[in-house]
Amino acid sequence: ALLGNNGAGKTSLLETILGFGSASGPVMLFGRDVSALTVERRAALGVGYVPEGRRVFAGLTVRENLEVSSMAPAAERRRRVEQMLALFPMLGERPEARAWLLSGGQQQMLALARALMSRPRLLLMDEPTLGLAPLVVADLLRRLPQMAADGMAILLAEQRAALALGAASRGVVL
Repeated sequence: ALLGNNGAGKTSLLETILGFGSASGPVMLFGRDVSALTVERRAALGVGYVPEGRRVFAGLTVRENLEVSSMAPAAERRRRVEQMLALFPMLGERPEARAWLLSGGQQQMLALARALMSRPRLLLMDEPTLGLAPLVVADLLRRLPQMAADGMAILLAEQRAALALGAASRGVVL
């Protein structure tokens, strides 16, 4: 968990890891310096991102949001979409709904499912609980240890320390 108040630099750090921000030194990922790599190359190495504020493609359906986030061949992409719809039953109930019609919690689940479509080795999550109902937050945080147990590293940037530390194995305060 990456903890800190607004303005502490949590988002800036995530953006630097992603390749959107600049760093004064090397950015090391998976044992190699990725400082010169583009955002796309870093994503191809296995970096997934769930941005603050969900940022789903509002005019696309749930299924379309998932499909456009994967570069896998068509058959594999369809299989992954079905996996995400099964993993997130709230989305599985409404695969043809436009994203703008979903609740905030459903949009957050869609943003997470979209990031998982690429099967990242490192998942960066920026304030994923912001503005969500307590039950949705509990469901989201319940999933994180499961994903980590499957071998995915997760960096959760969050203001709410108690929530984040409850799901994290380590915490860093900025």
